[in-house]
Amino acid sequence: MPKIFGLLTLVLLFCACDSNIVEGEMRDIPGFWHKDDVLTYTLPELDSLKSYHLFLHLRNTNEYPFNNIHIIASIEFPHGKTITDTLEYRMAAADGSWLGTGIGTVKESKFWYKEGVRFYEDGDYTLTVSQAVRNNGEVHGVTQLEGITEIGYSIEEANQQP
Repeated sequence: MPKIFGLLTLVLLFCACDSNIVEGEMRDIPGFWHKDDVLTYTLPELDSLKSYHLFLHLRNTNEYPFNNIHIIASIEFPHGKTITDTLEYRMAAADGSWLGTGIGTVKESKFWYKEGVRFYEDGDYTLTVSQAVRNNGEVHGVTQLEGITEIGYSIEEANQQP
């Protein structure tokens, strides 16, 4: 009984920490993230009068061979405009320990993507995410990126009152 109570308490704490998440989705990566694999997410319809923060989430294991990751992320607006960003995020500290959170061998990292975004246009917004990791001194990207198990996003209200 005490173990169940402790587990329930942990679940409630984790849920309470993410109470300002409006929407989010995670997708499994089967075995490796191929350089040509583009993950596409259709964002939900959001209140055009509010501002939002967008985050990217990655879950990795100890098989991930790098201390950082390069990602290409794009948002396509309903009327055709597209904003593309090449992003670099640090995954590990100088001593090799993972910066993400989690218990065991899987760590989750939450990275800022866009701050204070407003969704003025009616229609579907599409988020695409792909990896652009390269080995030092090489022109071509890593074809099969090992150690990434899930990739996703979350959207949080920017003007959330405590």
